[in-house]
This record gives sequence, structure tokens and C-alpha cells, in this order.
Amino acid sequence: MPTLNQLFRHGREEKRRTDRTRASDQCPQKQGVRPRVPTRTPKKPNSAPRKIAKVRLSNRHDIFAHIPGEGHNSQEHSIVLIRGGRVKDSPGVKSHCIRGVKDLLGIPDRRKGRSKYGAEKPKSR
Repeated sequence: MPTLNQLFRHGREEKRRTDRTRASDQCPQKQGVRPRVPTRTPKKPNSAPRKIAKVRLSNRHDIFAHIPGEGHNSQEHSIVLIRGGRVKDSPGVKSHCIRGVKDLLGIPDRRKGRSKYGAEKPKSR
């Protein structure tokens, strides 16, 4: 613990905050290429494998992004668009892939929450 005299001379140093949006350059979306498509198991109480993508962004940052929804057509070296939003049970995954844009297809036959999963409106009869 510092003495009062040391505090008068030097003061206390403020904690530096880490920037959580380093990779995105403060942009709402970023484009990137996928070098590989792994799956990863989540943290303790949950157990289903999560589909994630390692993405090399256009600014040369490498990040992990979650692929939402059931099933995906994404392969290595396909182009995806990234948005923010972390996945609470997957450590180190701080962004999502946007479905229905670039090479990542939307989910066919999805009725609810279509805008989040790139699904088209079903034809009314």
C-alpha cells in the first residue's frame, strides 16, 4: 500500500478499459472471409455444439462469429457479413454472422423471426 507522501507525488493510476469493438472499427457490419468452420461446446450448464466461424475481416482482424439458426451452407473461404452481439455461453465469441447476405443463405421455411435469419415471406394462398 502506498504511503500518503507517495500518493501526493504520483497519485493513483486509473484502470484502462479494454475496447470490446476493436475488430469492427466501430462499424455496424463488417465483411470477412472464413478460413475454417469449427463447432465448439458451450460453458458449463449447456452442452449442445455451437456452430461458429473463424472470420478474417476486411481489416485483417481474426475473430470468431456465431452462426445463428438451424443448419447452414457455409464452407471454407465463403464471404460473410458480421454484426455485433456476443454469445453468452461461448467464451470469446463476440459477434454474429448475418444470414441471407453474401454467401451465407437464410433459413428456408422459417415463419417466425424471419428478419433475423434471412427468410423470405411465405407466399399467401
